[in-house]
Amino acid sequence: MGEYSGFNLLGLAIQSIFIQNILLFYFLGMCSYLACSTSVKTANGLGLAVCVVMTLSGTLNWLVHHFITGEGALSWLSVFGINPTHIQLGFLEFLIFISVIAAFVQVLEIIIERFAPPLYRALGMYLPLITVNCAILGACLFGTVREYPFVPNLVYVGSAALGWWLAIILIATIHEKLTYSNIPKGLKGMGMTFVMTGLIALAFMGFSGIALDHIDHDDTTPLLVQEVGEESIKDV
Repeated sequence: MGEYSGFNLLGLAIQSIFIQNILLFYFLGMCSYLACSTSVKTANGLGLAVCVVMTLSGTLNWLVHHFITGEGALSWLSVFGINPTHIQLGFLEFLIFISVIAAFVQVLEIIIERFAPPLYRALGMYLPLITVNCAILGACLFGTVREYPFVPNLVYVGSAALGWWLAIILIATIHEKLTYSNIPKGLKGMGMTFVMTGLIALAFMGFSGIALDHIDHDDTTPLLVQEVGEESIKDV
């Protein structure tokens, strides 16, 4: 966990789901979001698939970065008598990250086809396209660039996945309600989807500026409270 406490992890989860939603704040993963958000059932299935892939691949890619491709990550080779000083595999990081994501997607596609054929048919070509869903790769890269320890990284990628799932469920629910609405002809279809996505994003951006995962070693609030209490006692 590094310097993160349980409260910081809770803040990180809230921030990843609501404040910096990976879809509505960074606008990553829009392709499958726009294509598979016409019904709640399809959106829920895709959201669950993306959630599983993002969480597992994000965790495994953290291990790849810290033990294979990161700077000084190969120091463990010295145990086998190999000098890793001049070995740098950072240029392979993107390729390995995408390969890990693709492997998880292939396994998930086989599982969904076996146990949920209706969902497999509903997702169609968009299920294998999870491999190139930039939200998944983005979450993996954010986790490594921000240098989260293992547990905070696990919380981050899992919460980012839940945020993406929440966003596609919201727009799918609105889509089903709009079926019974009188929408102007020029806004039907993708036009209304963009309008509603923008409005949802504005609502989520109302939380901007809140950093619940911030670790502040100079937090003097308890000291200030103590000083105020002591002054009150003296006055009495």
